[in-house]
Amino acid sequence: MQLPAHAQLIAPRAELTYLDSQSVELPAPITALQAWRLVMAKPLPGLGLAFKLRDAISARFGVARIGGFSGAVGNAPQVGDHLDFFLIEHIDDQTLSLTARDRHLDVMTCITVEGARLAITASVVTHNWFGRLYMLPVAPAHRLIVWAMLRRLRRG
Repeated sequence: MQLPAHAQLIAPRAELTYLDSQSVELPAPITALQAWRLVMAKPLPGLGLAFKLRDAISARFGVARIGGFSGAVGNAPQVGDHLDFFLIEHIDDQTLSLTARDRHLDVMTCITVEGARLAITASVVTHNWFGRLYMLPVAPAHRLIVWAMLRRLRRG
């Protein structure tokens, strides 16, 4: 899989449990933060229910509830700030790298833009059996969710 030039990963590629990168050509160039705002402005139908289900199941194993996406983004988010449950690790016009880490797995979602090409790259490292079990349904669901989000953006 060819990754976008500015894509960042949670760990070296050989250590990843999960890696997915999808992209779309948009009508006009935007920044990585603008891409996040656009995606969060119109959440996919059913995503809220999926997060409630995830929280209900995962909480039984000591995993913090994440509640889903609120769509709230401050005027000038910086490294160290949070966008919902994600920590901002890197932000500039071309790249927005977000992480979520716990004892079961570490996740990075990296949004990159090159001209009008927008890519979302997700990488995961699991730490134990629960992390691996968690990723069994999440991996295919994540691919589908990102695909649907990108198609919605392309249509406008």
